[in-house]
Amino acid sequence: MLKLSTAPAPGLARRVADRVGEPAKPFVRWGLGHGIPRTVIGRAARQGDLQGRLITAAAENGRTDRLLPVFDELRRSGVLAKGRFSYMTAHHEAVKEVLSSNDFSTGLPTTAGSLSRLGQWAAMDVFNPVQPPSLLVTEPPDHTRYRKLVTRVFSARAVERLRERTEQIATELVDAIDPASPVDLVDAYCGQLPVVVISEILGVPDGMRQRILELGNQAGASLDLGVGWRQFRQIESALVEFDEWLTGHLRYLRRHPGDNLLSQLLTAQEDGVGLSERELKATAGLVLAAGFETTVNLLGNGIVLLTEHPQQLAALRSGDADWGNAVEEVLRYDPPVLLTGRIALRETEIRGVRVRAGHPVTTVLAAANRDPLVFTDPDRFDITRENAREHVSFSAGRHYCLGAQLARLEGEIGLRTLFDRFPDLRLEPGATRRHTRILRGWEHLPARVAAGG
Repeated sequence: MLKLSTAPAPGLARRVADRVGEPAKPFVRWGLGHGIPRTVIGRAARQGDLQGRLITAAAENGRTDRLLPVFDELRRSGVLAKGRFSYMTAHHEAVKEVLSSNDFSTGLPTTAGSLSRLGQWAAMDVFNPVQPPSLLVTEPPDHTRYRKLVTRVFSARAVERLRERTEQIATELVDAIDPASPVDLVDAYCGQLPVVVISEILGVPDGMRQRILELGNQAGASLDLGVGWRQFRQIESALVEFDEWLTGHLRYLRRHPGDNLLSQLLTAQEDGVGLSERELKATAGLVLAAGFETTVNLLGNGIVLLTEHPQQLAALRSGDADWGNAVEEVLRYDPPVLLTGRIALRETEIRGVRVRAGHPVTTVLAAANRDPLVFTDPDRFDITRENAREHVSFSAGRHYCLGAQLARLEGEIGLRTLFDRFPDLRLEPGATRRHTRILRGWEHLPARVAAGG
């Protein structure tokens, strides 16, 4: 397995810091997180490495179903295929086992050595979804405490109480669409519904919602490896602006608490201990960003799939099929997130394959959702599939998506409201996918919503 060397070089981090100073920190961050990986991944893909090919294809091919040849080859390579940078698995049960096992953690393959120290020297002290104390990359006991506090506020009952309000918001959005004019459904609907819902949950002022959507779109690429320098600077600029706004927003809510879940989170405690300022920013920022980014993708993917399968859409409209199950099938067939990863904390086994301590494992969620051992005829989109809900699109184990129930509710209401109001909706040429590798969705969906429009 190829690894970037992390063997200590005498005083590397100190010598770089002394020589280049503060202005070089952004370039160091980009080089460690994107520049080096981009070069290595591209070379690996050209040499036929499966992992390099998957990451490269994800950036180039757009639609998830175009990745099927790589998924199939990965599945044929065994329960755990050995890629250049990590083990990979496309097997449903192996994915669930890795994500649920206490032998694995989130995070980076190494926390020691000169490259790691250099990264720590160059790090920014702002909210970042892939840096601690974000729930995405923390482990017990901190993760347990954060999650208990957030779950108490973001409970299933609290989410269900949002149903009526979500229906009102969806109705207001379709009312605002002019049937006589072409419309971009991502801009006018898919992006607006989740950002309004999550903004109300977290007390975001009306005037800031559109900017939050824009910042979320820019920052979403922070989950990727290998982005270019210009895009990296846009991501960092978005993270800085978002962090500054969030700091002020939390300060305001402390003085003027409202009837929203973020105000409750400010005072929530577990065993007499609440969240620190840094933990609050990380938790609130993640809930806000993750609360709409993936749902935008879910709605867009659902619109495309249902318009491409008119008979199944007709069954939903007639009541012969269930909208909730249709959302599960959309999540299975074209999930909003392609993959996630874990690091072995100790030597362990996954389905009989030994994994040594410190080795990363990439769980390809989209491929596991097409496992023929679990899903009959897995490459067929079928909203009546009885076990569609067995997908792993929301991960599994202790890092199972906190917003899964809200995403399901918004997906069901959002798709049903749009197609009920516009039975003649049709997509127009010019649809484009997002350029992100990890987050999977549509950037633009030009449409006509009325017949003869």
